[in-house]
Amino acid sequence: MSEYEFLEVQQIGGVVTVTINRPDARNALNPSLMQSLTRFARDYRTCADVRAIVLTGSSGFFSAGADLRTSFEERQAKAHTLLELREAMMLGPDMCKAWEDIEAPTIAAIEGYCVGGACALVLCCDFRIMGEGAMLRLPEVPLGINMSWRSLPRITTLVGPARAKKFVMFGEPTPAQVCVSWGMADELAGKGGALRVAQEWARRFETLPPLPIRMTKEAINATTNANHHATTFMDRDQYLLTFGTEDFKEGVRAFFEKRPPDFKGN
Repeated sequence: MSEYEFLEVQQIGGVVTVTINRPDARNALNPSLMQSLTRFARDYRTCADVRAIVLTGSSGFFSAGADLRTSFEERQAKAHTLLELREAMMLGPDMCKAWEDIEAPTIAAIEGYCVGGACALVLCCDFRIMGEGAMLRLPEVPLGINMSWRSLPRITTLVGPARAKKFVMFGEPTPAQVCVSWGMADELAGKGGALRVAQEWARRFETLPPLPIRMTKEAINATTNANHHATTFMDRDQYLLTFGTEDFKEGVRAFFEKRPPDFKGN
């Protein structure tokens, strides 16, 4: 059994493959799984014997994302003050930052759906390989809340401002072919072939000199991410604000009742 709950970790040579394994819950990112992903990333951040890390999901899909109501209610129940609740809201951003900080190249292999927080996670990887029929989606705004986890600069860096607005504001599924054409994904594999292609990429990194690879990654990330914190440091407070609105409650009700929401701006 893996020491990381809900994760399967396998290392062959210099390539580590991490598989999210909560198939009964559609690989949803509950707090325990997010803590495991964060701990793994921190444990492997500087491992000298690791040349590349592949992140994927089990059972033919990446992840349905987080159950927003359940995750928030669990944290509310544990938090006695607003300050404690605000601190608990760093679980997702901390997970994303931990994966972004891994020194070796990281490659997400995506099949099926990759939604919400799972989409935020793969955007922290260096590369994304998508199988035919896979899709990325951020449903937060149509549900009545902002997209947080410090994701907006990462999306904008990849696809530009207009496409970033379209992707985030409409919250519609974006198919793999479109993701590749936008630059949000790096290669389209056949259905079921994303992991194989991602591991081929990883083995290419295994043959390259690790020191300049890591220095190049660090330099490019420093260039592109320089202003990311300055533009997202308030997004967890925006998340807390929008979670308390009537529009969010209406968005969730409409989602489960399978009807169009009636937003009022409250």
